[in-house]
Amino acid sequence: SDVTENSLTVSRLNFSSSSGTLRFPFPTDCSQELLNGVRRSGEVEVYPQGTLGTPIMVYCDMETDGGGWTVFQRRTDGSVDFFRGWKDYVGGFGDLSGEFWMGLESLQNLTTMTKMTLRVDLRDKDESAFAKYSTFEVAKKNYRLTVGGYNGTAGDSLSYHNNGVFSTKDHDLTPFITRCAMSYRGGWWYKNCHEANLNGLYGIDFKHQGVIWTTWKGTHYSIAFTEMKMRPAAFSPATSG
Repeated sequence: SDVTENSLTVSRLNFSSSSGTLRFPFPTDCSQELLNGVRRSGEVEVYPQGTLGTPIMVYCDMETDGGGWTVFQRRTDGSVDFFRGWKDYVGGFGDLSGEFWMGLESLQNLTTMTKMTLRVDLRDKDESAFAKYSTFEVAKKNYRLTVGGYNGTAGDSLSYHNNGVFSTKDHDLTPFITRCAMSYRGGWWYKNCHEANLNGLYGIDFKHQGVIWTTWKGTHYSIAFTEMKMRPAAFSPATSG
C-alpha cells in the first residue's frame, strides 16, 4: 500500500540524510535493508538481481533473531489457496500482509546469488517453535532443494526433503511413483512423500494433507501459523549502541 511505502521511504530518507548516503541503495534482500536503517518489519522493495534486474516487493522480518529476514512463505488463516499449479508457484501468489508464497524464481535468484540460512517459525495456540538450517539453496533446474545443518526447537522435518525437486498438481517429474502434490494438496519438495508440508491444506487434520511439521505436531495436525524466511549466512546482527 502507499502508506507503508511512503512511511518506509521517509524512514530511509531520514536515515540517509543523517549519514549522507544509504549503505545499500539497491538492497538485494532484507538484511541489506536492515543495514540501511529500516528497523520495522514490513513490505519493502528489493533488487534480487542488482540494479539491472526487476525489483520485487518482499516482506522483511526485522525483529526475530536479530532481524534482516526475507520472508518467502506465510500461513496464518487459510484465506489464500495454496493448492495451485506450477505457474503460480514459480511466479508467487498471495498477499504480503497475510498469506503468501514468494515464488520459486525469486527464491532461486536470492539463494544462488548469496549463501543463505533458512529459518522456519511455527506457532499454534500459545506454543511456538522454530527450525534453522545453516544451508539453504533452491537450484535453477527443477528448483531442487539443498538444505542442512539443522538446529532449533521444532525438530528437523526438512532434511528429509534435501535434494527433492519441487512439484505441483500439474507438474510432477515422478507422477507414476507418488503423485505427492495431488495426494497432499500442495506445492513442495516432495519425495515419498513428506515430513514437512507447509503449503498443504489449511486447517485439515487428516490424511497427512494439512500444514504439517511432523517432528513438532505429527502427521495428523495442521499448524495454525508458519513463516519461512532466509538471511545471508554471513550476516551478523549489529550490536546495539
